[in-house]
Amino acid sequence: MSTPSSVKVIEGTRDAKGLRFVIVVSRFNSFITEQMLGAAVDTIVRAGGSADDIEIVRTPGAFEIPMVCDEVCRRGKVDAVIALGCLMKGDTIHFDLIASEATKGVASVSMEHRIPVSFGVITTNTLEQAIDRAGAKMGNKGAEAADAAIEQARLYALLRAGTKG
Repeated sequence: MSTPSSVKVIEGTRDAKGLRFVIVVSRFNSFITEQMLGAAVDTIVRAGGSADDIEIVRTPGAFEIPMVCDEVCRRGKVDAVIALGCLMKGDTIHFDLIASEATKGVASVSMEHRIPVSFGVITTNTLEQAIDRAGAKMGNKGAEAADAAIEQARLYALLRAGTKG
């Protein structure tokens, strides 16, 4: 079903030119997260963004990602934050606890600061699934998170411009 021409549609674009990004990436499972990080940077640059407008902040693990995203947003001077991490299920509930807190924490930061924080923390049952999501069979979730951050930053700008004056 198509949208009638009289309906106003507001959507972001995938143009990263002039946008400032911070990528918060977990060192834990770095053999996966480094692949995601490379794809995220590449996505921004391919979309017209400048490497000079990208800052990378490394955290020990996924649990720390929301706290660091919060601090990054408090500093300001960023159009979007990209959170990248990799959690693989083990034999205990540790995975479930960390995955839940990372997810809720990132969402909370975005809502509190009104800055897009895109969620690129993959949660998998196996190493093979993680590899697939970091550039093999399932694409690269780092690239997808960067793409979402670009579009959301542009959408926020449009929405804010529409509410002025």
